Amino acid sequence: MLVVLILGSPADRDFAAKITAALDDYGIPHVTRIASAHKVPRYLLDLLAEYEADPQPKVYISVAGRSNALSGVVDAAVSAPVIACPPYSDRFGGADIYSSLRTPSGVAPAVVLEPDNAALFAAKILGVGDAALREKVLAMQEQQRQR
Repeated sequence: MLVVLILGSPADRDFAAKITAALDDYGIPHVTRIASAHKVPRYLLDLLAEYEADPQPKVYISVAGRSNALSGVVDAAVSAPVIACPPYSDRFGGADIYSSLRTPSGVAPAVVLEPDNAALFAAKILGVGDAALREKVLAMQEQQRQR
């Protein structure tokens, strides 16, 4: 299993680090790549083709602010689930989520605004086929209830 984080720019690294920390808590292997859908679309598509050639179960998490073409392009190019997790922006008074929410027909990335919850959603998806991971998710949910 693998989570592939795709960042729109190096400026997204600090936000993405919150996601990777949560993935580490679940013991989920992950890789982080930077590939802007606007600036280097061919590189992005080539990168996705490499990951798609690997048959292991995977989830993609895209982290891009402003006009988030990244999540839509990733979702249109892959068969695995895609989670858009746009970073908070002071410039927009929050996350600029409209470009993440309004995608064309046939393009369906999920949108999760909190980094920890993006990792949790990825864990739940991958846990469908992995009993040990499913148990970790259940244990975390029990901890939340006890707190």
